Amino acid sequence: MSQWEQLLSLRKQGDKHKRLRHEQDETRLGFEVDYDRIVFSSAFRSLQDKTQVIPLSETDFVHTRLTHSLEVSVVGRSLGREVGKALIQKYPDLETHHGYKINDFGAIVAAASIAHDIGNPPFGHSGENALSDYFKHGKGKRFQPEINSQAYQDLCTFEGNANGFKLLTESKNGTIGGLRLSYATLAAFTKYPKASLPYKPTKNVEDKKYGFFQGEENFFHEVAEEVGLEPVKNAGAKRYHRHPLAFLVEAADDICYTIIDFEDGINLGLIPEELALEYLSKIISKRILPEKYAELKTTQNRIAYLRSLAIGELISEAVSIFMENEEVILAGEFHTDLLSQSKYKAQIKDIIEVSVQRIYKSQEVMDKEIAGYKILTSMLHDFTSAIENKLSGNETNFDDLVINNFLSHLDLEDMSTEKWLMEVTSYIAAMTDSEALRTYKKLNGNNL
Repeated sequence: MSQWEQLLSLRKQGDKHKRLRHEQDETRLGFEVDYDRIVFSSAFRSLQDKTQVIPLSETDFVHTRLTHSLEVSVVGRSLGREVGKALIQKYPDLETHHGYKINDFGAIVAAASIAHDIGNPPFGHSGENALSDYFKHGKGKRFQPEINSQAYQDLCTFEGNANGFKLLTESKNGTIGGLRLSYATLAAFTKYPKASLPYKPTKNVEDKKYGFFQGEENFFHEVAEEVGLEPVKNAGAKRYHRHPLAFLVEAADDICYTIIDFEDGINLGLIPEELALEYLSKIISKRILPEKYAELKTTQNRIAYLRSLAIGELISEAVSIFMENEEVILAGEFHTDLLSQSKYKAQIKDIIEVSVQRIYKSQEVMDKEIAGYKILTSMLHDFTSAIENKLSGNETNFDDLVINNFLSHLDLEDMSTEKWLMEVTSYIAAMTDSEALRTYKKLNGNNL
């Protein structure tokens, strides 16, 4: 079996027999089924009301997690197809002997890309911080003696990527294997193929965060073994080098948030329009048609034109970098994101710095992140206290109301402390911004 053939495994959880590419129905290809299942999931639908940049924004054209994820999947599909074309030229046996097509690579990257934010809590990254801080610094510290060190680390550094893997794969309501995605898609989705412990930070991009909670660790090892991810030597625990296509998922996300968040900032009036041409000019100099740009009469149309050119150029750049380093990537020896190797890295850095100062640290963003922080930590305390009191036989009427109204889906009698703590935290993380706000108001008697 060639390395790429193994990396492109069509196996799904529960399969008894190997799925062969040349036996696939071309009208219903397994990797395309992955995409469809994600789109029809409730977790994906919730992204329409989750913050991308501006929390709870009342501005119609600002991106939500849903529109961001759709855009990342479009860019990811293009990246995957371009890389697939180059790989099949380099390894023709993939097509002639095994039946893989150019579009298979695009389908895997598109599916992993559209799911890349599916585990993120409400209110952006402040949501992750709020859930983490409750256990690390807040009243949730009381649970540390009751649970093992890895479960506690998962809670103290709550990670949207790991929660995404949980949502995509957890068995519930009689559904074994969650969405039953192909192992190739799950591996490409996992940008950080390691657990939260042992905590051994390095400068390698795959070590920046972690990719699965303790509860999903055994299943991730199964996925990694199936697709042939190389274990990291002398790591002290089972951790792996990335699936090569995870670099393309990351690049798709990087391209979109760099360019499109910048576009949002200009459309919101947080960034002057003249900065757009200044910062994007070196990226798009070979593509821009000055006469076409001059015909565009509105800021929104001019910025949309520049954005489309910049995304196209960065896609070509990322594909070139991937193929130049393909053998190093396969060997697990490539440890940076693709765009950090780009000839445009200085321009990308400048754009991100402007976005940080003028968008992410704008007063509107900070005000609403503070509100989101308060909402999530308050909810988490009410929920964990209610369960804690119920299990110890000291519940109040309010605790019973909380459990019956919000947590009746949990079979608490059969759960360990670390299990129900993670289920409650993941349940809150799955809420939309509006749902979290409504729940907070209900808990505080403000909905009457």
